[in-house]
Amino acid sequence: MVNPVDSKSSETLKTPGTRRLLPVLLTVQFLVSLDMSVVNIALPDIGDDLGFGADSLLWVVNAYALAFGGLLMLGGRLADVVGRRRTLIAGFAVFGIASLAGGLAQTPGQLVAARAVQGAGAAALAPVALALITVNYAAGPARSRALGLWGAAGALGGAVGVMAGGLLTDLAGWRSVMLINVPVVLAVLLLSRRGVPADRRTGPAPRLDLAGALLVTAGMATLVLGLVRTEAYGWGSGMTRGTLGAAAVLLAAFAVVESRTRQPLLRLGLLGNRRVLSANAFALLMSSGQFAAFYFTSLYLQEVLSYGSTRAGAAFLPFCAGVVAGSVISTRHAGRFGERATLVTGGLLGAAGFVWFALTVGPDGTFLGSVLGPSLVASVGIGMCFVPLGTAATSGVAARETGMASGLLNSSRQLGGSLGLAVLVAVASGATGSAGRTGSGREAGALADGYATAFGVAAALLVAAAAATAVLHPSRTPSRPAETSTGASAEVPPEVSTAAPTAAPTAAPTEAPTDVPSEASAGSAPPAPEKSPENLADGVDPRPYRSTQG
Repeated sequence: MVNPVDSKSSETLKTPGTRRLLPVLLTVQFLVSLDMSVVNIALPDIGDDLGFGADSLLWVVNAYALAFGGLLMLGGRLADVVGRRRTLIAGFAVFGIASLAGGLAQTPGQLVAARAVQGAGAAALAPVALALITVNYAAGPARSRALGLWGAAGALGGAVGVMAGGLLTDLAGWRSVMLINVPVVLAVLLLSRRGVPADRRTGPAPRLDLAGALLVTAGMATLVLGLVRTEAYGWGSGMTRGTLGAAAVLLAAFAVVESRTRQPLLRLGLLGNRRVLSANAFALLMSSGQFAAFYFTSLYLQEVLSYGSTRAGAAFLPFCAGVVAGSVISTRHAGRFGERATLVTGGLLGAAGFVWFALTVGPDGTFLGSVLGPSLVASVGIGMCFVPLGTAATSGVAARETGMASGLLNSSRQLGGSLGLAVLVAVASGATGSAGRTGSGREAGALADGYATAFGVAAALLVAAAAATAVLHPSRTPSRPAETSTGASAEVPPEVSTAAPTAAPTAAPTEAPTDVPSEASAGSAPPAPEKSPENLADGVDPRPYRSTQG
């Protein structure tokens, strides 16, 4: 048998296309994360300029979160159905146009609508970026490096968003936080023309599950809406219970529809892959703690230590450095120690950083002892998780379902972030109200007590993520998935696989990785699949879209 991946290509895949592709995908992750936080600091100026009411101003943030969280599953599946390159370029175009519209908005309604459309564009971009990494970089060092940089770009975008929001608002006004996206999007669109592999169908066109798309979009958006409004209405209010109940009904209906649809938006059997299941459980729990801890760190810096917005944003830069360091560690050693060990170690290290936060945040805290030290520990741990998380979430998945798996992972992260923030805000508020401090420093002290309690719960969530991974994640590497008649993947035991496993080649090919092997002789095993970059992803079968350099 001929191994379809030669040693050189499996290590680097340094074709001109992949060299130009990675900057595009990193920009996607950076922009999506940046726009989740960049408007927060500008909210007071936005409210004064456009005449927002106190209750309606938060919709500048919530509109983006609702559209993004509600449309992630649809965005991921569109990449499989329409094509990854088309989805990426369309997502960038929508995101850029919405950013321009938001920067030119003259009324509250115009800005909220622009933010919602911006979230819709981001929902198309986020899952397709992970899918493109999976199918264009071979499993091993090449993909690990790409995933490490992908995770670091997201962390950097979140931190830079806080800092850039304050800096841009002070220097150029709030509109600049929206308009700054426009030149970036234009530059990336130009780069995408040659940097992103073109979509070419090599099989039957999959159909889009419209009923499933409507149900999951409505269900996820309603769920996120219920969560983001808990601070205003409380967990026990009829509004919250009704919204969350409606979300549960919609998502249950989605599950029923998906179980009966021939080409579903989310094939429920995907969660039967224990690596996919454990990756999504880990992502949900880690994001629940990480996003909330990020929020409370910002509040602690500004409300207790009295940092200005720009200085508070700069204080997050060590966190970014820690994430990069953790990604480097994971890239170099995840292959040796395995996904499960790396995820468990990273989760526990992140939890240790949050415990450090919980023990040191106070009215008399310092940047070195209460922020820098715990930030570095937590961020290194979190950074270690991105490479094995991205690998596990798409491992053993048929190539035609990589967008589906990527959308599922991004939905788990977004849902976890919204759920964790809603729960921990309630926890912090309760702890603040019951602090019972007296004296001149009671307000700052009570706030710090609430933040410390929230950090403790965040640490517990990361411990739970590590425990779930230790239980759910298999220790062995899954066999290569084969396509079934319905397009689903099925595990093929190694002894009956029709292609040589890429991990243990029997003979290295002498041709370039895009050549097609010669025909097999009569009675021999079927020929190896075409060695396009997509076929290098975990040795899976050819998929509906064959990437060629556009």
